[in-house]
Amino acid sequence: MKPAGEALRLAQGRLAALAWGSTEAPVWLALHGWLDNAASFARLAPVLAERLDIRLVAIDMAGHGHSERLPGDYDYAIWDYCHDLLDALDDLGLDSAPVLAHSLGAGVACLVAAAWPERIERLVLIDGLGALTTPPEDTAGQLGRSLRAQRRRRSRIPHYADLDTAVAARVAGGATPVDAETVRDIVARNLTPCDEGGLRLRTDPRLLRPSPVRLTDDQVANLLEAIACEVLLVEGRDGILGERPRGVASRARVLRLTRRVLEGGHHLHASPQHAPAVADAIVEALSATP
Repeated sequence: MKPAGEALRLAQGRLAALAWGSTEAPVWLALHGWLDNAASFARLAPVLAERLDIRLVAIDMAGHGHSERLPGDYDYAIWDYCHDLLDALDDLGLDSAPVLAHSLGAGVACLVAAAWPERIERLVLIDGLGALTTPPEDTAGQLGRSLRAQRRRRSRIPHYADLDTAVAARVAGGATPVDAETVRDIVARNLTPCDEGGLRLRTDPRLLRPSPVRLTDDQVANLLEAIACEVLLVEGRDGILGERPRGVASRARVLRLTRRVLEGGHHLHASPQHAPAVADAIVEALSATP
């Protein structure tokens, strides 16, 4: 049975986190993907903590898991999450740290590594690099989609009879293919009991709205070129990057990138079948790096 992790509160209680490893060991931070939470690292983190002799602290980013939502009624932008990472570093008394990050979290980690390189010692990215973009010619359309979504009447927060029902809904409606066992821990951390019985989602419904503005391809290229630290990119063979033009172009922008392609999909680090190979690839790659 995998260790559940030690529960923490950071950033004056704003952020929830899970931690694995000795409190005396060097600290790594971990950032999850969109609509996920710190439990996505529940299979990988204890193995890395033991084999690398580190303390891995995985945070729930704002609006996810057990962390607080952003105040007001505005939408989440990728740069908002940069403060989650920076606040966690500050609260833990760290000038800098290595960061393990997946998908959306990988995008956030790339932004901070580019914009404030002194805070990031190295990046270990899982099936994510850079950020989603919008072509300049679609700026008006992107903003329009966001404004309409923000002003639309809010739908009822989904309720579920039990965890299995919630997991089945995540599997059926996920943005990328995933199986029930891979997301069970993630879904469980995103749920809370209802007064009338059953379970409802904790996650902020605003996370589902389109972003008002996205970075452009040229802006993301500039950010990737500005990353000075070592970057290990672990991709799933059936993940979101591969040999697609965006993935090829993004990898070419990073100066010190090592790539490993493993069997699995976008959530390969959370998969019981593929997580051991992810751990092996990370440990082996770091052992080979001076």
